Amino acid sequence: MSIPSTYRETVSAQCGNKLVFVYNPFEQGCLWIFPVRDWEKLRDQVNGLSSLNAVHRNLQMKLVGAATVVECDSNGRLLVPASQRASAKIEKNAVLLGMGAKFELWSESAHQKQIAATIGEAEVTPDMMKLSL
Repeated sequence: MSIPSTYRETVSAQCGNKLVFVYNPFEQGCLWIFPVRDWEKLRDQVNGLSSLNAVHRNLQMKLVGAATVVECDSNGRLLVPASQRASAKIEKNAVLLGMGAKFELWSESAHQKQIAATIGEAEVTPDMMKLSL
């Protein structure tokens, strides 16, 4: 996978060309990609949860246990870990989204499904009502 040129300088300067791939614990067909420093903060928070709780263990497995540090080559390319790529069903085409503190890497079909889904009026939260869209 190639990091888009608009993000390459940031990844190089702020991340030392190293990113961490983890499973998205909430949506199928998507991986999360963090700068190492941001992932380390998240890792510490997640590891602080009690492993006696099954949901905590599941989150720990997906965000900590399966985390893979990957380094960009000189052309801004990353090798997406094979097990994570297979789990997210990412094949030839994928969609990379910049989501603030992290990237999301979606299988093309899962991304299309998400984009096609609309937010129903009953799903709008009070926080969303405050937005000026």
